[in-house]
Amino acid sequence: MSCGNRPGTHRASKPQRKPGTCYDVDSYRRAISYGTNSAFPWLNLAGRGMNQLSSEERLELKAWRKAHHWHPHQLRHNAATHLRKDFGIEAARLILGHRSVAVTEIYAELDHQKAADIIAKVG
Repeated sequence: MSCGNRPGTHRASKPQRKPGTCYDVDSYRRAISYGTNSAFPWLNLAGRGMNQLSSEERLELKAWRKAHHWHPHQLRHNAATHLRKDFGIEAARLILGHRSVAVTEIYAELDHQKAADIIAKVG
């Protein structure tokens, strides 16, 4: 620890960019994609590049990526759906910051269970 290996000693004294100035929506999405791909690597790829895969392996990789794909907007959709279910569409619209209920309806899925409960009561 005495030879320059202390935490924080490798930082620039006057950095050209301040923390947080280089991130935008796309870099955030790419970081999540990189993290999920690193956390859940395709097991049969074994360090080979795409050009070294057979056609069957490419199809398998494409199916794996489709099954494990995740993006940040899923959090927003999930939150909108729960807000709509628990508090109604107007509360979800206000919290999400939408001007129109029509936009909120795109984000928040319908509560099919509530519809089934109403039909069960009505008969």
